[in-house]
Amino acid sequence: MSTNSVEVHTHPGWLIVVLSIAPCIGLGICRFAYALVLPDMRDSLGWSYSVAGFMNTVNAAGYLVGALAAQTVIRRYGLVRTIKASAAACVLSLMVSALSGDLIVFSIARLASGIAAAFAFIAGGALAASIAEAQPDRKAFYLALFYVGPAVGILVSGIVAPLLLGLGGPGSWRIVWLGLAVVSLAMTALLPTLQVTEAKPAAGTASASVRIAPILTYLVGYGLFGAGYIAYMTFMIAYVRNAGGGELAQSAFWTCVGVGAFAQPWVWGSVMARARSGRVTALLIAITAAGALIPLLGTSPLVLAASAVIFGNAFFAVVSSTTAFSRLNYPADAWPKAIALMTIAFGAGQIAGPIVTGAITDAAGSLSYGLNVSAAVLVAGAATCLIHAARRRDQSQGDVAKCGSTL
Repeated sequence: MSTNSVEVHTHPGWLIVVLSIAPCIGLGICRFAYALVLPDMRDSLGWSYSVAGFMNTVNAAGYLVGALAAQTVIRRYGLVRTIKASAAACVLSLMVSALSGDLIVFSIARLASGIAAAFAFIAGGALAASIAEAQPDRKAFYLALFYVGPAVGILVSGIVAPLLLGLGGPGSWRIVWLGLAVVSLAMTALLPTLQVTEAKPAAGTASASVRIAPILTYLVGYGLFGAGYIAYMTFMIAYVRNAGGGELAQSAFWTCVGVGAFAQPWVWGSVMARARSGRVTALLIAITAAGALIPLLGTSPLVLAASAVIFGNAFFAVVSSTTAFSRLNYPADAWPKAIALMTIAFGAGQIAGPIVTGAITDAAGSLSYGLNVSAAVLVAGAATCLIHAARRRDQSQGDVAKCGSTL
């Protein structure tokens, strides 16, 4: 079975599942499990919220570097080799995270996992889009299925991290990172089943160009989403803990985020076929903002669970919608570059989000202020993507009018 630039040798659905392992480790575990370990690390190492946020800023900076370099790396080593190497690098970063609480060592591990996660996400997203394109009846579902990987990582870390913290007691954050490394290493055992033959680009050929100007507003909106969502994913476990939630409550909250994210292909898969204009992305960012604002209603388990499920379901769907946007607007050979542009915008937003939220929290003395600011940034991101969609509609209507006037 051949796709645009690859030939697959097994069931496409299984290939998508295997592809999702690398972002499962790089994003679902390496990046997002940090929120679960953060409260214990703060207590043990005496970190301020600014320092804690800086660690996710470093990870986001790595993600941005990876996004900038991904196109070059993919063209040199291929999609499959890039995905496999990225997964291995993420596992190594988890092992290093367990070794030392030194800021420099831990920062290096966070930086490396950010770079590797970007490579895995861009290469995996491009390959998933190619595989999905060959399945006309299920292409939107298969593309959305790729993003179940990070959701599985959230579910796994939501079970493993609180369990190990509960068993180990205060100061057991090293054991958590080590446990997550072991689980991630076991997942990589499936990667050798990724049997894909890639078409090599002809010597001297360049990949299709992607102009930034026509999608600049969309990229800004996605960047704002990156700044807004990462604050929630960095500090909400600390918020739950400060509200009196123990390990069980923290695990339940994180599992609700993962369940919501896991369900997104079935909830939003068919909608992705209409993601060309940017309206779908705007809608999903708005729903993500609503999920982030729900904790304003209180800290009861029901309120927090509703926030987690709604937020988790929408925020991964936002990422999926940008890949669908790229697939619907550009030729196949431009998909890696288009997805890389989206990831660069996303990474730029993520750099600012955690450290700004941490600084606001330290200054105001309460996580609520920083989280509310992040929700406002999400609203701004939704509005910006909606502006892009409106401009595109106006431009299309103008083109139609011009064509009509020449008849």
